[in-house]
Amino acid sequence: AYDPDEGRVTYGGVDLRAAQSGELRRRIMFVPQEGHLFSGTIAENVRLARPDASEEETRDALRQIGALERFEQLPGGLETDVRSRGVRLSSGERQLVSLARVALADPSVIVLDEATSSLDPQTESAVEEALRVLSQGRTVITIAHRLSSAERADRVAVMDGGRLVEVASHAELVAQGDRYARLWASWQAGLVA
Repeated sequence: AYDPDEGRVTYGGVDLRAAQSGELRRRIMFVPQEGHLFSGTIAENVRLARPDASEEETRDALRQIGALERFEQLPGGLETDVRSRGVRLSSGERQLVSLARVALADPSVIVLDEATSSLDPQTESAVEEALRVLSQGRTVITIAHRLSSAERADRVAVMDGGRLVEVASHAELVAQGDRYARLWASWQAGLVA
């Protein structure tokens, strides 16, 4: 973690530099581009968020994001050994396990770092739906280069060279015709080409 060079970052009015790290971990969860799993079962990997969680709580977390049935259909069900780094699962399935951790932890803030950029086509819609469910009632910070992710945000913050250069809704930024609008137009042209 890095402290800001200038200004401060607060959560609930508390400067994050003054917050207890254990408290932050309970309230803020980070989901990286690639869902990282450890050697062990699917259930054990979900419970990394709350090691004291019961089997039913673990199943409920998977059910909440719509992934329980998918994993129950595996030959070993939730006791399937994913092996080191989750090599027995697809990239989307690994991300679903990561998102089930979020559901189990029930944080106030979720930080998604390109969380949908490396998905396999078979699970992309399942991960997108899980993210939609998890986003309800929470603050979600999405770090994205794919502008389709930015389009869904309530507010878009455009960074350039480490500086904040624009902040508004997607529609407002497109209407302003500045940096984001040019990026959006270029991205749209790439989709059509």
